[in-house]
Parts: sequence; structure tokens; C-alpha cells
Amino acid sequence: MPASHVYLSPGLFGFQRVGSYDYFGHVELAVRKRFLDAAREVEVHVVEAHPTASIRRRAMGLVEQVEASCGTEGPIHLVGHSTGGLDARLVASPSSNVHGIRRAIPWLPRLRSVTSMNTPHYGTPLASFFATVSGQRLLYALSALTVTALKLGGPPLAVSSSLVAILGSVDAALGMDLGLIDTLTERIVRVLDNASSADLKDYLRLLRDDQGAIIQLSPESMDLFQAGVEDRDDVKYQCTISYAPPPGVSHWARSVLSPWANASAPVYATIHRLTSLENDNYPCSPAPAVADGQLRASLGHVPPPASNDGVVPVRSQLWGKVVWSGLGDHLDVVGHFRGDSCDPSHVDWLASGSRYDCRRFDEMIDAIVEGLLDAEGR
Repeated sequence: MPASHVYLSPGLFGFQRVGSYDYFGHVELAVRKRFLDAAREVEVHVVEAHPTASIRRRAMGLVEQVEASCGTEGPIHLVGHSTGGLDARLVASPSSNVHGIRRAIPWLPRLRSVTSMNTPHYGTPLASFFATVSGQRLLYALSALTVTALKLGGPPLAVSSSLVAILGSVDAALGMDLGLIDTLTERIVRVLDNASSADLKDYLRLLRDDQGAIIQLSPESMDLFQAGVEDRDDVKYQCTISYAPPPGVSHWARSVLSPWANASAPVYATIHRLTSLENDNYPCSPAPAVADGQLRASLGHVPPPASNDGVVPVRSQLWGKVVWSGLGDHLDVVGHFRGDSCDPSHVDWLASGSRYDCRRFDEMIDAIVEGLLDAEGR
């Protein structure tokens, strides 16, 4: 039997590798292991995607990278985290025209599944904030801090303390001082310039040069995406969904156990609140009855309307069959959580209080791969 081809497409701010850190490193190893355990040959490819470019531009890159590496045989699976799930849906859609001209995609008949992990299918209010002037500057600072934390195992506390000063109260997020944000960004860049690799600098340059996806991920823009992108009848669509606890007393109490967790708590509190600010005219959700039924079936209960993973509302993540659901923040599900004794190679940077761990991660990967194999007819 020909080898299966699994393509991992990163989300907003995603990357293949920065320095020695792989965005999909844990997911890639876990998927390989499960195919091996099932006595199935697999080639796992990590897609190189522009971190914040438009969905169409990212989808074009996905098409070309699959075409260049999938050979002529074997089933193909697209697995996308966050915006990566939208890239996959756009490519798979019978109505898509990612190149601007009608051109057949030769490998599409081999496509068996599309998996979306915490993907904003109905948009996220956080994107609406990041589209503002202050939001764009904070976006750059946050994304730079994220990558630095993942690469170094924890961000420089001198930098994170500046971030805490800006996000001292959640309400400040709605009217931030641009001068403070610029100062923070300069401090981050200065730290990175002193001891960073060329690929990290290239990543930050891409963030500055093209932020097309930020506008497209707003609930208003995703309303149009949903109207124009169709599912392919012979492809299995599945998703993973999660939400993290709302910031509260217990969240702050747990954060004091770690200096960085204490520093990152205001960051999580701010982005969680921004993500919960939905527009009644453009809800980040399928029809309420449909969403509540799917959530009840997968979670055993219906979370409050404002529930989110810190970046994407939980209802916005629903598309296709829900194969895994549970507590976890936006980065937890791709292996960026506190590893401790289970696996110290896991690195976390956001103190969300989700307590996501290796057990949940393994359960999620089990469910994803089971869906891929089912899509192949076993």
C-alpha cells in the first residue's frame, strides 16, 4: 500500500522552525508514531506558510508544496491549526480559485480528509482588535514574544515586565498607549537582535510586511468566506475544539507559582476578554441550536457563550465531525504546554489555567489519526 501523506499547516504566527524550535514538532512525532503503530507507512510534511498573509496567499503556498512533495500515489490528508484549517478548506473547496485562474489541482482526487484544530471558521473578535492601529503594534509585540518564549523556554522577564505594564488592566486593551507598545516592541527587538538567529529575524520581518489574514479573520470577513467555500463530497471533515477557563481568582492564584506564569497572566486575561467581545450581527458560531447540540454531544455540556481558547471562540471552531474536545488554550493543542515530568521538551508561554497535559494531547492525536485512517477506509 502506498504511503499516506499528511500535511501540517500552521496557524496565524505559525512557522516551520525558528532556531531549534519546531512549531509542529510534537504533533509531527505523535502522528508518525500512531501510523507506525497501525503498521501504516506515512510521510508527514510541515507546510511553510507566511505567518500573517492572506488566506488565499497561504492556500496557494499549500497547493504548491503538496504538489511538489506528494508524488503520484497514496492518500493525502490536510491538518491545519488555527488559520491553517481555513487554508485547507479553501484548497479543498470545489469552488475555490486560489491561483486567480482556473487551474486543475492534480492531487485533489487523492485528498481524503481535512482536519481543523481550533480554527476560526466563523472568525474571531480578536482579529477585529488586531486590525486597529494599536492592535497591529501589539500583535507584533505579542507574536515576537511568543516565538522568543518558545525558542528560549521562557521569555526575558525584562521584556515581559514591560508587557505587564501595558496590560495592567484588561480594560486598557481597548485604549492602549501607542507609545508604550512601541517601547515594548523596541525592547523585544533589541533582545532578539542581541542573540537571535537569522530565521527568527526573517519571521519578524514577514509579520511586518503582510498582515492580510488579520482583516480576513474578522467575523464580518469570515461571513463571506462561509458563503463562498464549500465542502468536497468525497472528503472527510473533522475538527478539534477547546476552550480555556476565563481569568479569575483561581487563575491568578495558580499563576504566582511561576515568575513567567505570573507575568503572562495579564496577557491571557486581555486576549481572552477581547476574544469574548462578539458582535450580535456577526456571531462567531453556526446556528445556536446546531452549535449547542455539537458541544453537548462532544463535551457533555454547553459552555457559556463567551468561552474561547484565548484566541478563537469555541463555537467558531466547529466544522465537520468533532473528534476531540476539552480544556486547552490555543497553543496547548499543538504541544506548547507545560511538560513537567510527562515530557520536559514541551514548552509553554501562556498561563491560561487550562492544565492541559500529555494525557489530553495523546487523546487528541489518537482521535485525529483514527479519523485519518477511517477516511482511507483502513
